[in-house]
Amino acid sequence: MIRSETAGRVARVRFDRLDKKNAITTEMYLQLAEALAAADADAEVRAILLHGSAECFTSGNDIGDFLKRPPSGEGSPTWRLFEVFPDLSKPIVAAVGGPAVGIGCTLLLHCDLVYAAPNARFQLPFVPLGIVPEFGSTFLLPLLAGYQRAAELLLLGQPFSAQKAQEAGIVTAVVPAEELLEKSLAIATALAALPAESLRLTKRLMKARYGKTVAETIAEEGRIFRERLDSPEAREALNAFLDKTTRKPGR
Repeated sequence: MIRSETAGRVARVRFDRLDKKNAITTEMYLQLAEALAAADADAEVRAILLHGSAECFTSGNDIGDFLKRPPSGEGSPTWRLFEVFPDLSKPIVAAVGGPAVGIGCTLLLHCDLVYAAPNARFQLPFVPLGIVPEFGSTFLLPLLAGYQRAAELLLLGQPFSAQKAQEAGIVTAVVPAEELLEKSLAIATALAALPAESLRLTKRLMKARYGKTVAETIAEEGRIFRERLDSPEAREALNAFLDKTTRKPGR
């Protein structure tokens, strides 16, 4: 469900569960973490491209799987991704078409460049689901967007467009849907052609001032997130969402 291949010094890591809108299961968290870690450790790889299809990046957590196997903190597959992603030393480019929901949106805050098609639809639905944001987003999004823009996206939890994502600093540029993967691959290839050590050091310098704060935020968010999962309002909201998504047409 996570595909990985390397060509021309670019590792392409792809969500491949399109029949379920690339919803992320527990296994996929671990597969994604290991694919990214392997690419970062591969001497032949100079840049990483993360993408789904032109129609769907990822709809976020698979709620059914999530409720059966909620994140359990350090040592869990989810936590493995949270450990790996912020510490990637090589530049990571993301190409987003269609839905980028929940973790599918917060992980973009850890990418270096993000390109989105006009059909991209972003959402941070944590508060409506009775939980709290994760993956350092309560620190990173205000840092990128400013407090009030971040508050609008995180507190209301409503869907927003690629243009709004660009205005908030989540997206680097909006490109035509038919050019999304080609453009993103071209950017990753251009990065891969640059001096590798200079890239690595520049990325490290840009992130060094807030790396500790990101780790602390991820840990605090994770603790509160797990506490919220046992709350009545979270259980009610998550089960209502699951019922809505699994209900057969006509019911």
